[in-house]
Amino acid sequence: MSQRPIGSSGPASPAVAEMSELIELLEVVWERGRDTASAPPVSSAQARVLFLVEANGRLNLRELGRLLEAAPSSVTRLCDRLEAVGFLERHPGADDRREVLLRLTPAGLTYLGRLRTRRLEVLAEAMAGMPESSRAALATGLAAFCAAVAKPLQLPSAESFTTRTA
Repeated sequence: MSQRPIGSSGPASPAVAEMSELIELLEVVWERGRDTASAPPVSSAQARVLFLVEANGRLNLRELGRLLEAAPSSVTRLCDRLEAVGFLERHPGADDRREVLLRLTPAGLTYLGRLRTRRLEVLAEAMAGMPESSRAALATGLAAFCAAVAKPLQLPSAESFTTRTA
């Protein structure tokens, strides 16, 4: 992985360049895994919705739009499609009946499980050719990277909110 990332301009740290190339390769692997996970396959954008809803538990349309940085109409269409294939459910909020809460269905959870299994198989096969010390170093570095990337994609937990008084 020593090539410059496609569309890259200016100098980048070696780690950033390597990560960019890795992401490009993983996108190819992810698409192969998505297409073989189960029928019907979902688009990459729909898969992101499934991952975010799963990671955040209770999520409403507004929060999902913020996490995806997408227009409300786009988020609604994504959810419509996922609901049509049986992967997502919408429920009214307990406090505000106008609020729409999203939840994965058992079929949605099964789809994500199969998708992850397929992707793990492909990654394990690719990593089998690496020396053990490289795999251990990669695991350590990726754990820290995942924590840094995931933090802004998760909503604060209910326990982190404090009651304010005037």
